[in-house]
Amino acid sequence: MKKFNFRKVLDGLTASSPGSGSASNSGGAGSGSVHPGGTAGILRDEIQESLTSEYFQICKTVRHGFPYQPTALAFDPVQKILAIGTRTGAIRILGRPGVDCYCQHESGAAVLQLQFLINEGALVSASSDDTLHLWNLRQKRPAILHSLKFNRERITYCHLPFQSKWLYVGTERGNTHIVNIESFILSGYVIMWNKAIELSTKTHPGPVVHLSDSPRDEGKLLIGYENGTVVFWDLKSKRAELRVYYDEAIHSIDWHHEGKQFMCSHSDGSLTLWNLKSPSRPFQTTVPHGKSQREGRKSESCKPILKVEYKTCRNSEPFIIFSGGLSYDKACRRPSLTIMHGKAITVLEMDHPIVEFLTLCETPYPNECQEPYAVAVLLEKDLILVDLTQTNFPIFENPYPMDIHESPVTCTAYFADCPPDLILVLYSIGVKHKKQGYSNKEWPVSGGAWNLGAQTYPEIIITGHADGSIKFWDASAMTLQMLYKLKTSKVFEKQKVGDGKQTCEIVEEDPFAVQMIYWCPESRIFCVSGVSAYVIIYKFSRHEITTEIVSLEVRLQCDVEDIITPEPETSPPFPDLSSQLPSSRSLSGSTNTVSSEGVTKDSIPCLSVKTRPVRMPPGYQADLVIQLVWVDGEPPQQITSLSISSAYGIVAFGNCTGLVVVDFIQKTVLLSMGTIDLYRSSDLYQRQPRSPRKNKQFIADNFCMRGLSNFYPDLTKRIRTSYQSLTELNDSPVPLELERCKSPTSGLATRTPEAAPGFYRNEMPAVRQRNQVHHLPVKGSRKLSLPTDLKADLDHVNGHCTSPTSQSCSSGKRLSSADVSKVNRWGPGRPPFRKAQSAACMEISLPVTTEEARENSYNRSRSSSISSIDKDSKEAVTALYFMESFSRKNDSTVSPCLFVGTSLGMVLLISLNLPSSDEQRFTEPVMVLPSGTFLSLKGAVLTFSCMDRTGNLMQPPYEVWRDPNNTDENEKTWKRKLVMNYSTSSQETGDHQYTIICSEKQAKVFSLPSQTCLYVHNITETSFILQAEVVGMCNSACLACFCANGHIMIMSLPSLRPMLDVNYLPLTDMRIARTFCFTNEGQALYLVSPTEIQRLTYSQEMCDNIQDMLGDLFTPIETPEAQNRGFLKGLFGGSGQTFDREELFGEATAGKASRSLAQHIPGPGSIEGVKGAAGGVMGELTRARMALDERGQRLGELEEKTAGMMTSAEAFSKHAHELMLKYKDKKWYQF
Repeated sequence: MKKFNFRKVLDGLTASSPGSGSASNSGGAGSGSVHPGGTAGILRDEIQESLTSEYFQICKTVRHGFPYQPTALAFDPVQKILAIGTRTGAIRILGRPGVDCYCQHESGAAVLQLQFLINEGALVSASSDDTLHLWNLRQKRPAILHSLKFNRERITYCHLPFQSKWLYVGTERGNTHIVNIESFILSGYVIMWNKAIELSTKTHPGPVVHLSDSPRDEGKLLIGYENGTVVFWDLKSKRAELRVYYDEAIHSIDWHHEGKQFMCSHSDGSLTLWNLKSPSRPFQTTVPHGKSQREGRKSESCKPILKVEYKTCRNSEPFIIFSGGLSYDKACRRPSLTIMHGKAITVLEMDHPIVEFLTLCETPYPNECQEPYAVAVLLEKDLILVDLTQTNFPIFENPYPMDIHESPVTCTAYFADCPPDLILVLYSIGVKHKKQGYSNKEWPVSGGAWNLGAQTYPEIIITGHADGSIKFWDASAMTLQMLYKLKTSKVFEKQKVGDGKQTCEIVEEDPFAVQMIYWCPESRIFCVSGVSAYVIIYKFSRHEITTEIVSLEVRLQCDVEDIITPEPETSPPFPDLSSQLPSSRSLSGSTNTVSSEGVTKDSIPCLSVKTRPVRMPPGYQADLVIQLVWVDGEPPQQITSLSISSAYGIVAFGNCTGLVVVDFIQKTVLLSMGTIDLYRSSDLYQRQPRSPRKNKQFIADNFCMRGLSNFYPDLTKRIRTSYQSLTELNDSPVPLELERCKSPTSGLATRTPEAAPGFYRNEMPAVRQRNQVHHLPVKGSRKLSLPTDLKADLDHVNGHCTSPTSQSCSSGKRLSSADVSKVNRWGPGRPPFRKAQSAACMEISLPVTTEEARENSYNRSRSSSISSIDKDSKEAVTALYFMESFSRKNDSTVSPCLFVGTSLGMVLLISLNLPSSDEQRFTEPVMVLPSGTFLSLKGAVLTFSCMDRTGNLMQPPYEVWRDPNNTDENEKTWKRKLVMNYSTSSQETGDHQYTIICSEKQAKVFSLPSQTCLYVHNITETSFILQAEVVGMCNSACLACFCANGHIMIMSLPSLRPMLDVNYLPLTDMRIARTFCFTNEGQALYLVSPTEIQRLTYSQEMCDNIQDMLGDLFTPIETPEAQNRGFLKGLFGGSGQTFDREELFGEATAGKASRSLAQHIPGPGSIEGVKGAAGGVMGELTRARMALDERGQRLGELEEKTAGMMTSAEAFSKHAHELMLKYKDKKWYQF
């Protein structure tokens, strides 16, 4: 039966209805409307969209990076897989490269301990909510089979003997319980603490800190208590065979493999070795890092030894490995791991505190010689493996991307289906700069299985960091490997500490932090903007060069009609703080209006570019540095938008002051203009007369900022612009003065009465001098604006949420619409991470009426008069886009254009007049003129894109890459090869294209050159869009949006029909807003924690094939056989009796445990959990899938048995045939 799509019928009825209304008057949230009839109707009928809602589904795919806040570590020596538990309840299971699995406890409780069921494909986790969980690892997505919740006791330690189904559980009360792993039911056998210690003992021994069975006799259990008591318990006779007492608290215990000795680590930094034959005192006591004392005196106490492992070798001395134990007099010493091998003591200093470590041994049997070969050390922010087989103990090269957070991540970019040769090229350059000194052996965690899967297109992820570094990652086939690292800080001089001169940085910390990145994979042009208001353009080359860095300094300033000062009725009643104003510090040392020498900073960049020749290795090499300079004591605003065109040779960037356009081929500034000036006549030399401005109100502005700091002291906790908080566990109070200097809108207001155009013609010669300085005479001033997060916090205080681009809140009084537009219009100070700013107030409701919201919120209609434009003081440039398009209405041919989107929802088209030939491009000037075309939307503009008349997504033109430093003669004469990405028919008269524009509130589709609005979709009314992108998928295009309320929405193009709307992720962290990005082929990512990247897909096809792309955690491996102990060892070496735990701990002997002690909870991965959670088609499907999995597993086992039987049958047939041939011709009497 043919499937009937009811939605398409409704869409057709809506489109054909004569009363559907105009696009400009569309309805509420989620509504879409079109212009009926006429030309618009003809244009709409041209494209047949192929995407439907069945193409989309949200699904998490894989998580990369280091597990955030780790707490536990476990290793399966047979399967060779590693598990890491975290404070947030997550578990990461790692195997060979490509085998990386993430699973999460629903409760979110911290993981206390992990225990593998060795070679069984299962894992036991103990969490801080006193619950045990059994995970099934025989599936690609691990699931919980059983859970056991302890109600009256807290879990402190767990131990699972090898090849046993009984788990020992120690508690905070000192009791030891036993759990059946198969049924996850508590046994009636309990070792009570008062029976374990002597009756004469008057104090409680403390929590259980260690449990282990004796390697010599499985019927004996070693129990360690915190106060220093160790009990050797006989499980059969239910009594303590011996007890050991020590004055210092015990942290850990480990057996010698023969079962005659065990070693303890203590809180005074000592190690004690005990012999079972003489338990009255330690056989040996050492303080490895204590100073030697005279005979008879106790050794000096040291820091606690948190864990010790005692491992034996056949051909050498045993290894004693422990963490901690350093002397107290070395306070500045870093955390260390000590390895004692014979008389040699090696101390390995770590970069971060040690959370846990495990010694990896050849055998899983505890009663055999261990033969350790590596140590896995879990640090707070890293995972390292130390090679024990070499005397210098080198570390293994980690194949996992555990160093994403080496410096805090500040921005991300994701490119799917990029040119296939890029990964190989970047790897070949990056491999030359890899660190040396690693172990020459392979990574020992090599378990699991992984194949390439059906996804074959190349993917690259780029991360920008707070130290100015940029990392390129190969993200193909669900993996992540670093390809190449670029350090942008090498372009600048190092900051001298302690120099008497006042620095010119906008931020005191991380002045090189990467703020935005723009990459053209086809031309290999790379552009980066930093927090210190600079832009660097890089070109890729395979050859090393030594050259001077060309730099431009741009003076960007907005020309404002008048200055708005706080009015008495709208200003909060702040105390008089005039005495604290310019006398000492304005706001912070880095943003002083007047420097320490009393000279106003002017025309000074925030950083100093190197003036000497610089050696640039192969890879990305700096071609041009553009810096914004201080203006009359005011620092430059941080950059909010960035775009570059390799085909045009032009880079454009903007901030809340204005727009800058630079020709990076001729190294000249083409345009530097305030945003308001872009609305004026296209002839920028004819300026209308301006009325004289009021005097600046410096004291009032500063007074306002100072007053806020004291009036709202609780608002001083916030995320800092320096991005260092991305890796901090807790927010720390930050003074408002420090926050002010780090704010994206930092800088004090200064006013000058001069005004001049910011338009430049490119008439400079082709050969340029180094470090050209262009001081652009665009005079004006900046209106003081609050820090981004302070505005959001003020909204919380007043109980009033504002849009990031519109209404604001007063203190204790609601403003009228006139006051709002006059005083608190959100024009000035759009932050560099505008999406992050928007996220600050996403969950707060709007306590305003519908009429007030309509007037105060998102009314973007603007008068064409210059006076009405000037009243908006400033609006930030939030989006830029280069494309071959129609710059003016009713143009007949396309031409190079620059789309400019602002924070007030305005879209301006700027026409680019380029020389016609390649030779002239290097010498002739480039003309940049505003075309006079304006389009408007609700909310700040986020993204642009274009489609041709057939509905194909148009890519911006680009220049084919060639090595700029190639010495080949043919390359020198090679001309620029441009790819324009539009058909020849686009030059014909009457042709058109579709332009898609998305803002924080709505999306619109325009037809150019007629500028007809064909479709409008109001995406949200109660929230706002953080990230939007037009992406290619299934040979078509769609608009993907991530909203501040956590919704991910997909719309078809060009009709803007909703395809998907899923409440995916509530925005709880600014980090998500900063780093969320969409890409082609239905993929996206974001920084889920300071150390981890989460990838997801919104493609139904990829969700269906995700199982094929993930690695297998469990692979069938035969358990190694135990070594033959020999007759004498079996006779004299230990107990020859076999220990039946089932008989001792089973219900028949031990009885049932108290029901109130623990509660069994069937997990979602078990049959009981599926039955309990069923109740629909999904439950039936889940049960059917599980039944199929079990059936497949049984069929696999049956197939193996059948193959074995066939082999034995063939062997039997062969022997029978040989026997028949042997006796074929013999008579009966010859036998």
